[in-house]
Amino acid sequence: MISSPTPVPKSCQTASIATAEASVQARKHVDAEVQTEAPEPVSLPSVPRYNGPQLAAFLRKVEAMVTRELNKNWQSHAFDGFEVNWAEQQQTVTCLHTLSYPPAQGQGLHVTGVSWNSTGSVVACAYGRLDDGDWSTLRSFVCAWNLDRRGLSPQQPSAVVEVPSAAMCLAFHPTRPSLVAGGLYSGEVLVWDMSRPEDPLVWRTGLTDDTHTDPVYQVVWLPEPRHNHRFQVLSVAADGKVLLWQGVGAGRLQLSAGFALAVQQLPRNTKLKKPSRGETEVGTTAVAFSSFDPSLFVLGTEGGFLLKCSLTAEEAAVTRMPSSVPLRAPAQFTFAPHGGPIYSVSCSPFHRNLFLSAGTDGHVHLYSMLQAQPLTSLQLSHKYLFAVRWSPVRPLVFAAASGEGDVQLFDLQKSSQKPTVSVKQTEDESPVYCLEFNCQQTHLLAAGDAKGTVKVWQLSSEFTEQGARETELLDQLASEVAAEAS
Repeated sequence: MISSPTPVPKSCQTASIATAEASVQARKHVDAEVQTEAPEPVSLPSVPRYNGPQLAAFLRKVEAMVTRELNKNWQSHAFDGFEVNWAEQQQTVTCLHTLSYPPAQGQGLHVTGVSWNSTGSVVACAYGRLDDGDWSTLRSFVCAWNLDRRGLSPQQPSAVVEVPSAAMCLAFHPTRPSLVAGGLYSGEVLVWDMSRPEDPLVWRTGLTDDTHTDPVYQVVWLPEPRHNHRFQVLSVAADGKVLLWQGVGAGRLQLSAGFALAVQQLPRNTKLKKPSRGETEVGTTAVAFSSFDPSLFVLGTEGGFLLKCSLTAEEAAVTRMPSSVPLRAPAQFTFAPHGGPIYSVSCSPFHRNLFLSAGTDGHVHLYSMLQAQPLTSLQLSHKYLFAVRWSPVRPLVFAAASGEGDVQLFDLQKSSQKPTVSVKQTEDESPVYCLEFNCQQTHLLAAGDAKGTVKVWQLSSEFTEQGARETELLDQLASEVAAEAS
């Protein structure tokens, strides 16, 4: 049943009509005022027509002056390294992710290496052991997490590869985001494709006369000399060999070149103890390549020495180790040693002569390629230092991983003797074994430890924003310290 509308009282109807009439009269009055006060139409000035000859004459007149000023600006270094950053300022170093693989932790495995892929979105780690023992038959893992994936599970890696021996190191391919190379305790070098979970193995060295006979401590991807888009894998191991591997058909890594360190062929300024029982090999533990000379690299050794080496060395190595290719002697110069084995070397991305080293004596040494003695030495730990890395974006910043469970960040612009920030990676002071800056997402730093965890740290803005003239300040610092050391 539809109810009829309620009738409006007559008094209200009369009031509404009166109000409407008043409103109409008021509008007429306003319109009359507007019409009376409206100004006369204003005529716009005519736009002059385009005058080609005059414009051409003007441009010819100012061309020399503009060109001169542009050349001056081009040669200026006032804004070197300066980038506009619209991102929100990050004031502190914070832990974004704590990643782990429970089956690896259940076996008591350590994180022995970390690496970021070429997109900067995936971090991978090697699980192995760095303490005493024979880990050649220990089943191990390489794990990867895609940090950009929605619903990231810190204890469920995006990809897991089972490895037949303890994994000691790994490195992602420079341009192919899913390829990763690893070195094993058994001496083998392997390459996996993390996008193929069912069959990830791409290449392996196998166990031949060419294979390392001791643990592989570092692997590096290097462009082939005449094919920059193709890469080889370089491996260094405790057997004193530095080997270059090339992927060939049938899933095999084939030895393409090699080097061997023999005591007899080290530079004369090297003071090593006489080897026992005729042993001549010098165990290598770390490698870093120059960012300015692709043939130049620095090796760290078990004896604490650092060696400047070259891929172009031609002298045959004095060694009895079997090899399918002639092994060469790469060492050209020896730097003053640490007080124990060296675990890590890092060449500056911004200075052709500067590099850092860290080792069991708890010190970081800053060296120049041009002199044997370190420019400066910093004691960062009373235990071992396992890793040191230059920042990829701040010329004066580097990070170190300590045996006391710390990740230390240094800014040499602020202090050359103590860390700017030190963050606790492990609560029980278990060692931090490895760390890597993210070259693509430069606010991220990954570090792995003896507890089997990888922590991804978000760096504060002071470690990611390069100031004007910072490269120049690095040159100045190197010169000043070198003058003090001489």
